[in-house]
Amino acid sequence: MLTKEQVIQALSRVTHPEIDYSLVDLGMIKNVSIDGERMTVTMNLPFAGIPIKELLVRMVREAVANEDESAQVELQFDTMSDQERAAFVEKARERWKP
Repeated sequence: MLTKEQVIQALSRVTHPEIDYSLVDLGMIKNVSIDGERMTVTMNLPFAGIPIKELLVRMVREAVANEDESAQVELQFDTMSDQERAAFVEKARERWKP
């Protein structure tokens, strides 16, 4: 079973498909909790209805599975605060992939 730190480390290698930053660096991974066999990752989305949500979910699950094939990840979602969204937008402007 993976530790919280191992999961965060794995997710820090997942680069946003449109922005050259990891999901962790963008503040999109809000929390990781592990309770026995249950692992929950809370994704902090910049706005509700983000069009690449399912892609991001798949990327998170794959990153964790690459570390431990038996790991089962449940994803929960939250929306960024105005301050978190401003930091996200600033980073997006810095490294937007054409």
